[in-house]
Amino acid sequence: MRFGRDKLAEPYRGRPLLGHVVLALDAVCDEVVLVLAPGAEPTPMPVVVRVTHDEVEGQGPLVGAVAGLREARGELAVLAGGDMPGLVPAVLRSMLGVAERDGRVRAVALGDGDRFRPLPGVVRVAPARTAAAGVLGEGGRRLRDAIARLEPVIVNEAEWTADDPERRTLFDVDEPADLED
Repeated sequence: MRFGRDKLAEPYRGRPLLGHVVLALDAVCDEVVLVLAPGAEPTPMPVVVRVTHDEVEGQGPLVGAVAGLREARGELAVLAGGDMPGLVPAVLRSMLGVAERDGRVRAVALGDGDRFRPLPGVVRVAPARTAAAGVLGEGGRRLRDAIARLEPVIVNEAEWTADDPERRTLFDVDEPADLED
């Protein structure tokens, strides 16, 4: 554990780290599915969430995405890490809009320099389940590989940073010092 303790429960700007993520997702999604470690109990959330669990602890974002996608009820899902407290709802709405306008779009990702970021991401649930299962079935573990299989539409940096000039949407917490800002 790089963080050394349960980072999602760590206070950040007046609430637990995970609370920021849940609120941002709740602002743009019909429901929020929270994926926890096996046997973990959810802490109180600022809004109603549905809870599911990874089958095996510590297997990374791809396995977490699989658990969440298994529970997703809609056609589209927003994927985000619980350690991403800077998600900007306007950026997420823009990503959802790309997929909603064209039913052939299977994934939407944010451009970051010459690559894309897998989180946050928008995916069409059925194809994303298939892509993730394929990567896992081949022994892969990277969420980026599953998203790449979906041939994502990349929202260019200039476009998404118009709604998030500080690039907070890509901020994630890896160590305690990241909570100091």
